[in-house]
Amino acid sequence: MTADVGSLALIAGLVAALLIALVVMVRRDRELVRIAEELDLRAPDSNARIALEVRSAGLEGLVRALNRELDRERDRRIADRAAQASFQQDLASLSHDIRTPLAGAQGYLQLAQRTAEQAERERYTEAAVERLSSMRTLVDGLFEYAKAADPALALNVEPVALLPVLSDVLVSFYPQFTARGWEPSIVCEDEDVQVLAETSSLTRVLTNLVNNALRYGAGAPSIEIASMGGRVSLSISNPVEQLDAIDAGRLFDRFYKSDAARTGEGSGLGLAIVARLLDAMGGEAHGEVADGGLTVRISLPRA
Repeated sequence: MTADVGSLALIAGLVAALLIALVVMVRRDRELVRIAEELDLRAPDSNARIALEVRSAGLEGLVRALNRELDRERDRRIADRAAQASFQQDLASLSHDIRTPLAGAQGYLQLAQRTAEQAERERYTEAAVERLSSMRTLVDGLFEYAKAADPALALNVEPVALLPVLSDVLVSFYPQFTARGWEPSIVCEDEDVQVLAETSSLTRVLTNLVNNALRYGAGAPSIEIASMGGRVSLSISNPVEQLDAIDAGRLFDRFYKSDAARTGEGSGLGLAIVARLLDAMGGEAHGEVADGGLTVRISLPRA
């Protein structure tokens, strides 16, 4: 009799345990259904996170993972909106930069058509050609930027001696330096230093940096090459007028021009191209406004 009572008690305990487990399973299943419905009905731009009504280690882990993914999606939306706003602003700047020289060229050509004097006609035509040349500079810059910003861009980097490439670039600007009476200074602790780069892209990077210094600088640039661990840095510094008008944090943004340079030539893409090409070669670029001048510093892996 005692054995039968014990058996019945054991069976009753097992049944109770099974019932409790069944209730738990049902509650968890209902919670999963609720979470699924909440995700299905969730507004595309909602920032709400998933909250648990039934607690268990498995459900808590699932909701943590879901909320992490929702947070990442929220951050992606914010980044996409910022990028879209930036793109719209860039389009507005681009439209202005294209319309201005185009309208000027059109106006000068109309004046050339209306005048009967040969000298005046030639002067107006020459002014129109200058405006169209400015627009060509912008279009060429757009083409170069599109190539550099291509996500599929893959550069075959190899050891490249940095100083000879820099010297060739500086020689190509010799007439511009001579016209200004400038003589750039170079400080290089290791004349044989090599970087991992693609030669033509490195040449474009240095060309754009020197061109930027010439276009917006108020004095001869100072160039310094130094090794830092496994990387090599190259900095170009020169005095610049109206330093307060320069936002160093935006130097490498596409179409960025300081307020003081808005009416000058250039596409505002030179340093943006520098940043994209450096990124493709494992390099970095930084700008700094200090001590009355602008310093643009790039770095590349040392070969």
